[in-house]
Amino acid sequence: MEKLIGQSKLKTAVFISGNGSNLKHLVEFSVLKKSPIIINIVISNNSKSKGLLIAKKYKIKTKIYSFKNKFKDENKIIKILKEKNINLICLAGFMKILSSNFIKKFNGKILNIHPSLLPKYKGLNTHQRVIDNNEKFSGCTVHIVNSKLDSGKIILQKKVKINKNETPKTLAKKILKNEHVLYPKAIKKMLFNL
Repeated sequence: MEKLIGQSKLKTAVFISGNGSNLKHLVEFSVLKKSPIIINIVISNNSKSKGLLIAKKYKIKTKIYSFKNKFKDENKIIKILKEKNINLICLAGFMKILSSNFIKKFNGKILNIHPSLLPKYKGLNTHQRVIDNNEKFSGCTVHIVNSKLDSGKIILQKKVKINKNETPKTLAKKILKNEHVLYPKAIKKMLFNL
């Protein structure tokens, strides 16, 4: 990862699929004077993603790719990201798995936030699985993306207590609040080794 010189901020792309609540917090973080990143583009695989409205509100360029032809779409995305000199990609509720070819092109520069304490509960339906297994804690993890699902180097984690009558919905809500705080902290830690 390149060191930041003077006032320059790291050009960042955020990939989304849904509501964009993590995107919103990353954008709010990026506009702070001391933030090390600037968000230049938001990529989505879902034209109905509410996160696209957040990007529009902040005048951030957006691109939508269906991923019906993953190879073609990834190559188009790589071209755009290279043209924009993107040095960091943040996956924020992006529900597509990137190919190992794509990941290699941005090796060590793709972050993901996952709603569990990795390495436990990789993949989908994490909250239900955590509750079904009577776990006392869950949480969220920011990690570097590698070619294995939810298996890259962990940057930061936040533990969340599971209450007696917790449902997947209440747990998801609780963890999401923590994700909003954890993602910016993890970016700073990764870039500055704070």
